[in-house]
Amino acid sequence: MWFKNLQLYRLGQAFDMDPEVLDERLQSDAFKGCSSMDMLTYGWAPPLGRHGSQLVHAANGYLMICARKEEKIIPAGVVRQMLEDRVTEIEAAEGREIYRREKLRLKEEIIVDLLPRALTRISNQFAYIDVRNHMLIVDSASPAKAETLIGQLRTTLGRFPATPLKTRQSLSGVMTRWLGGEPLPRDFALGEECELKHPDPEGGIISCKKQDLEAGEVRNHIKNGKQAVKLALHWKERLSCVLYEDLSIKRLRFEDIIREEESDTEADDPVSRFDLDFSLMVLELAAFMPQLLEALGGEALPDESSEEAVKQPVEDQRPVEAELEPA
Repeated sequence: MWFKNLQLYRLGQAFDMDPEVLDERLQSDAFKGCSSMDMLTYGWAPPLGRHGSQLVHAANGYLMICARKEEKIIPAGVVRQMLEDRVTEIEAAEGREIYRREKLRLKEEIIVDLLPRALTRISNQFAYIDVRNHMLIVDSASPAKAETLIGQLRTTLGRFPATPLKTRQSLSGVMTRWLGGEPLPRDFALGEECELKHPDPEGGIISCKKQDLEAGEVRNHIKNGKQAVKLALHWKERLSCVLYEDLSIKRLRFEDIIREEESDTEADDPVSRFDLDFSLMVLELAAFMPQLLEALGGEALPDESSEEAVKQPVEDQRPVEAELEPA
């Protein structure tokens, strides 16, 4: 349950919906598995999985939710081969050439025929609402997938104003200065990984892993004009992560000191263990994120006159397959 990636969003207004009311609203779009002819389904599932039935797990002002997606898997290679066979058969039987429009229609017929027999893939997307600090935190390495969850929230609740959290200063500029020798803020330290990119597309990209980032060779790249687009950081010896220039946080790892606190607490059943892990995680992140924003120059608050962000649609209702150009 421990989050491994973070996408951070600022809520446009206080979230004052009680957990019970939120649970009731989410029940209207609860997850239902794919029927024989469904290509994809998306809905809300219990964060506790088979150990719970509630769609909201609440703890001390934090509301955990889980979006579940089931999608049919139809390999593009199978569709391509079946299409080629069908085109060859028709052309031989009718003595005519099959053109693009008819090939596309045949392809759709093949997909519909395969749907009832297709395997499915299920994935869960976790997030929590920080009611006190007016934030939404999504466990996702992809901003697009996080936006899908937010789009489903807007569909379910009717309105959910949330925008990606931004900083006043350029993250790339701040990270570049740290690698160039500027002291890091208190409680932060460099990790052993970074990626440097030159503003000129022909200037090249340098990826460093398991490297001393204070070494002269790294600083030489900075002096030659390359800029940091991602940087590994440590915080208080309590967690580590890789920070990206868009404020995405990936490869989040809670260090042994947190795990020791977890192991020192008695929680034998799965529900108690989940509640304990969730509480430890959100409290740690609640302390970490304000310090991170301060280290990065502070949060850039959205313009008060700006309107609510445009709703993001749930992912297209299509089976999982590569783009296929008919022969």
